[in-house]
Amino acid sequence: MAILITGANGGLGRAVVKAFLDSRDSAIFAVDVAWKGASPQDGRLHRLEGDLLRDSECRRVVEAAGPVDALVHLLGGFGGGKPVGETPDEVWDQMMNLNLRAGFQMFRAVLPAMTKAARGRIVAVSSRAAVEPMANFAAYSVSKAALIALVRTVALEVKDAGVTANAVLPSVIDTPANRASMPKADFSKWVPPESIARLLVWLTSDAASDVTGAAIPIYGRA
Repeated sequence: MAILITGANGGLGRAVVKAFLDSRDSAIFAVDVAWKGASPQDGRLHRLEGDLLRDSECRRVVEAAGPVDALVHLLGGFGGGKPVGETPDEVWDQMMNLNLRAGFQMFRAVLPAMTKAARGRIVAVSSRAAVEPMANFAAYSVSKAALIALVRTVALEVKDAGVTANAVLPSVIDTPANRASMPKADFSKWVPPESIARLLVWLTSDAASDVTGAAIPIYGRA
């Protein structure tokens, strides 16, 4: 069986890939839009490229991974900065596509095989902003809140099929990109990617078989 990780080449993604390689014997299929200069295969790690905003690409990477034991959906984006009355359609559509549509398409692609096998784990990364919206970032907050609703709907639909679906809600993640964009922030209060990775590993384990439909805060000291 395989672990399929989307958004695997970002600041969080690299930590998550490492955590799964360190803790599991499964093949790890790491998906990102591009892997520049990286070998497609490195031991148990298989790197796949795909534009997950396209349904056909979602289905292709799922097929390439074979039977998927766990989908760890990290793909998302952050954008906005203007009040609702000034938010352009492009920003709204971008956030909905990155933070919701891609998740919907990936869930839809993995669920038939999971339910047939009567086993599977789906975990998605939402955001603290989903439950504590931020002014001037409506598209981001709403798209992440909708992702939680999607995860909880999936959990209800597959609760008798041996499949679980959960979301985690980080605050600001301590990545190089976030440090560069907020250089005056107190980084010690942010959540290390490794902490989120450990939670994701646990949620995909047998130990978490009774946890489903949860939206789990992981805020650090922020």
